[in-house]
Amino acid sequence: MKNPVAPEDHQSAIESVLSRVAHVREPDIGLLNDIVSCMRPHRANDGDAARHAIHTLCVLLERHAEYRARLRDALLRLLAERRQVALYTDVGIFPNSGFVAEVTRRLARSTLLPDLFDLSQLCDVIAKVFKRASDHLWVREAGIDAWAKLLRALRFDEVPEPTCARDAPDAVQPLRQLLEALRVLSYRIAAIGLEREMLRHDSTLDSDCSPFMAQNQEMIAYLARFNTSPNAAPSTDVQLCCNGNTTRARAAGVDAEHLAALLNECRAVGDRIRMRAAQTGTSVSLTLHLLRLKQHLARAERLIGVVAALHEQRGADIVLPMIAELASELIQAECCRNNLHDYFRQNVELIALRVTENVGRAGEHYITSNRKDYFALLRSALLGGFLIGFMSALKFMIARLGWTPLNESIGFGLNYGLGFVLIHVLRGTVATKQPAMTAHALAAAIKDNSRKGGRDLEHLVTLIVRTMRSQTAAILGNIALAVPVAVLIGLAYRQVMGHSFISPAAATELLKEVAFRPSTLFYAAIAGVCLFFAGQINGYCDNVCTYERIPERIMHIRWARRVFGERHLQRLANYVKDNLGALIGNFVFGFMLSGVWALGVLFDLPIDIRHVAFVSTYSGFASVSLNFAAPHSLMLAAVVGTWTIGAVNLLVSFSLAMWVALRARGVTLSETRRLLRDVLRRLRHYPSEFFFPPRSHLSTDTDARGESS
Repeated sequence: MKNPVAPEDHQSAIESVLSRVAHVREPDIGLLNDIVSCMRPHRANDGDAARHAIHTLCVLLERHAEYRARLRDALLRLLAERRQVALYTDVGIFPNSGFVAEVTRRLARSTLLPDLFDLSQLCDVIAKVFKRASDHLWVREAGIDAWAKLLRALRFDEVPEPTCARDAPDAVQPLRQLLEALRVLSYRIAAIGLEREMLRHDSTLDSDCSPFMAQNQEMIAYLARFNTSPNAAPSTDVQLCCNGNTTRARAAGVDAEHLAALLNECRAVGDRIRMRAAQTGTSVSLTLHLLRLKQHLARAERLIGVVAALHEQRGADIVLPMIAELASELIQAECCRNNLHDYFRQNVELIALRVTENVGRAGEHYITSNRKDYFALLRSALLGGFLIGFMSALKFMIARLGWTPLNESIGFGLNYGLGFVLIHVLRGTVATKQPAMTAHALAAAIKDNSRKGGRDLEHLVTLIVRTMRSQTAAILGNIALAVPVAVLIGLAYRQVMGHSFISPAAATELLKEVAFRPSTLFYAAIAGVCLFFAGQINGYCDNVCTYERIPERIMHIRWARRVFGERHLQRLANYVKDNLGALIGNFVFGFMLSGVWALGVLFDLPIDIRHVAFVSTYSGFASVSLNFAAPHSLMLAAVVGTWTIGAVNLLVSFSLAMWVALRARGVTLSETRRLLRDVLRRLRHYPSEFFFPPRSHLSTDTDARGESS
């Protein structure tokens, strides 16, 4: 394998390859392999070096007709001698195989056993020429304009009339391959429309009025026009002279427009099913079908555009950029064929799409828009803080029983889990439960504005401001009652029992545990990760409840109807519908907190958890045990540590949930940076809005500022 060539050596290396093959007839694949090796930059993502190499090649091709003819003929022979349907229909399309099977395949081919190339397939030729897994980076960074410039430099208008050999029955005609790929894509789109998961959400898809069936019929008719015209298919897809008559070309253009309209109808049906599934529940298989439908539609539209441009004899300035864009996309996808990281990324987005809508709806009530909602959330947080004070006391009582670590972990888990469930049942709020829920609601609020070349993120900025002040209210509410309740429990216990709830030495250790230091931040981050997973479990269970129609099935349990009666059973079913995910998520979260501690004890690992609602009670219990005479420096460090733990809990859980939600909606890194800048700008100009809602008449003005800024 040749090493990448330095930018200053591109010209000499490329010219050496072209001059050698101009005299010695080297195999076409070998020529392209040498050319790509000379163009490959040292750093895979160095777009400037890649563009410089392409520019150098273009200059050499313009100056030397023999170089141009040799490279052009090599490309045309590859297109004429290799089958291309698999390249257009499979490369870059999410596989329909299971996760484990696909991971095993990619792992085996990338590390254990290399692929066997079938050089009769153009996709395998591309894989052999662009053999490095990182080649997709510089191919992408070079840009479409650079690749289109290279196609122009090859001067395909110099190609003579097709020879009889190239028109032989066994010859591969590239335009025919494009048409056959369109046929395959059309059948697959129709098959997706008939999947059981799709029919479940739209029963009209198996009828004659289904756009999936209509597009297939129209596609067959569209392709038949090429088959019935003896001159409709030129010998190469880059030859810009077509012998078809103008009337037939104009008819093909009209058919392409009608076909594109039907494909848009299929896309609209997919969008409706996705929106309906957000209300009625979804599954991994349905999400996979919708993703594959989106990819197949995009690929079909891309191929139709290329075919129509070629058939209508559009100019090179229109056709070549379209071909360059398609080629760049396919090369990048082929380079990532065995890329595990890319496959994991796609699956993260796939799983995120499954749970994000349900978690988003669950998190909406945590976002307050006015002072009435703000104070209602504050009261709910006060109730949560009140119960957390008793949960913390029960934790210390369990710790004094001397159980084994496993039993103690189970006891802690039941205390946490049942306590969180009780808080939810009584409609209280635990502050740290908010971020993982609200992040999905925020991401769901992103408005697509693709026609203007971007997204409307201003509305999201306003929601982020509302969310941050809501979370601030929840933390204040929890701590405002958790600490006094801990103090009162400590005083009552000492009054009744005659000694402190915890010893002075243990009280000092408690304050040191929550003091500001690196380990405290690390333990708080672990708790944030647990909060994130609890939020995902919440959304997953809500989705399963809706998708499996559990409330409706509860109403058909005969013995339950006899025991509770239809009216009470209906109330139970409605409660399950609205709260099953939250109940399971809270209970599991409690065992996550105790499980991390148990792992640290059992395996002697430096891991633990720090949850702001619980560590805030440490100051209360410790103050009573030390007769309110704790060293000021230690108490100050504990207070600072408590607020830092709260900030880390919120930041980690919110960031993880927001990252997954944004990835699920395809928000780019540049859009994320723009969103962050807008939030910081709002903080600089209106800092008070992040902590307390403005008056009602000002709130509207603020929202207007956010949407128009």
